[in-house]
Parts: sequence; C-alpha cells; structure tokens
Amino acid sequence: MNHLFTGVAAAVTTPFNNQQVDYESFRRHLEFLIGNRIQALVINGTTGEGSTLTAEERRRLLEIAVQTSAGRVPVIAGTGSNSTIESIEASREAKQIGADGIMLITPYYNKTSQRGLIRHFEAIVDAAQIPALLYNVPSRTGMTIEPDTVLELSRHPMIVGLKDATGDLNYMSQVRLMTDPSFALYSGNDDTALPFLSLGGNGVISVVANVVPDEFQEMFECSQTGPAGAQEIHYRLTPLIAALSVDVNPIPIKVLTSHLGFGGYEVRLPLLPLEEAGRGRLIRQFESIRMEV
Repeated sequence: MNHLFTGVAAAVTTPFNNQQVDYESFRRHLEFLIGNRIQALVINGTTGEGSTLTAEERRRLLEIAVQTSAGRVPVIAGTGSNSTIESIEASREAKQIGADGIMLITPYYNKTSQRGLIRHFEAIVDAAQIPALLYNVPSRTGMTIEPDTVLELSRHPMIVGLKDATGDLNYMSQVRLMTDPSFALYSGNDDTALPFLSLGGNGVISVVANVVPDEFQEMFECSQTGPAGAQEIHYRLTPLIAALSVDVNPIPIKVLTSHLGFGGYEVRLPLLPLEEAGRGRLIRQFESIRMEV
C-alpha cells in the first residue's frame, strides 16, 4: 500500500468561540493550510483537543475536513482510545464519513502489554478496514510501542505507518532498519523533524505547520535534495518552535492560529490559556519569523 502522504501534514487545531466549536473558522483554516501546500490534514488529534470534544463535534469536524479537502489532500482522523470498542466505532464512522486514514494512539491509563497493543490495534483495523497510522507518544500515554512490536504490526496490510513522537532518534533508526520502506515513518516532533527526515523519515505531522505550512513543506522538500536549504529553514524556525514549548500543546499554537484569524484564543479545560504577557512574547516571536520569510 502506498504511503498516506509524503511531506508535511498539519495536526489541525480546533477553534472555539465561547467554548463552542467555531466551524466556520475551522473551515477557513483548512483552506489556508491546503492553499499553502500542506500535504495532509490530521483531525481530532492531540493538537485538535480531540479528547475534550464530544462525539458529535468530532464527527462534524471530520465531515467538514472531508468536504473542504474534496480530495485535494488526504484527511486522517484521530480515532484512538484506551477503549478498543470505542476506537472501533470511531474508526468505522471515520471510514463512512470519507476519511482517507485513521491515527491510533496507544492505550493510556489502563495501558497494556506489548502483546495487548498488537491485539488492540489489529482488532481496530480488522473491524474498520481503513489504513491506519500508529501513534507513539509515551510522554502523554505512559507507554511506548517497542520496535519489535512496530515490526509485527507493520506486517498488517491496513497498518501503513507510524507517527513517532518519542523524540528519540535512536528509536526511529531502529524502526527504520527493521521495517519495509513501504511502511511510513512520520515525525511527531517539530524540533527534531529535520534530523528525523535525514535518517529516512517520510514526513512530519506538525504543530507549527498550523501557522507556517508552506515554510515547513519547503524544509521537507529541501531535505530531499540537499541539506543546505533545509538547514537554513530549520534554524530560522527553531526559535519559534522553541517558543511553542512555553506550555503544553496545543495551548501555545492556538495563540498563533487565533492571531491569524482562525477563531478566538480559547482552549477547553483542563487546559488553560497563556497569560497576556506570554501571548505577547509568542506573537512577537512569530512576527519576527514572518518578517524573515
């Protein structure tokens, strides 16, 4: 099976207005991303605050993404859960809506064993019959997908790639050595995206691409032809990426999506927005980067 995408995907934010999803701003943001060369849209993931959206909100956001994309770029739905049954239901629905693929986070809180991971992921894709990316982010879930487990799962015809948010390039190298080139590896960390690509990664599922999609895609393209141009973009964007670590994702990036006019600056509890001074520093950093482009 071909890769779901190659290059940069945006882990798309969800805009709110008075704590209600702002669907019109969401639609405009998607058009901005597609118009600025984003290669795929990841909806209802960590950055999209999927865990605090209702089932109806997640459904409507995915419907809008599929309608707006209209086949121009793939749409990938975050349907993972620590409940296998709920994840199966969400994945089946994503396929019915028209998503091109799903992204499945490792179970959290109840966690499991590596053997349990294999059964969990296989049960979902066997039931839903839609291409799936595994999502490994141990800093949030408290468990990792071991390289041997990735290898075994990669043999399943519907499990087509991995979003690696470990930040561990040794882990990525082990997985790349063990898996077939047809199995896609995507960085889930903007700060290590360039070295990840240099080691054979196929793309990035990016947070900062919500506001600089064209620049991040350009970095990817340069990384495929020679290091100099990619390094220049990497170092130009590094201060902005570092500034986004001021608080947990997606609190900081939504300062900037709001600044660009894609919804108000709101997050849902248990997240809290940055204080005004922090927002100002982040916006100034962003504007300084834009002036250099």
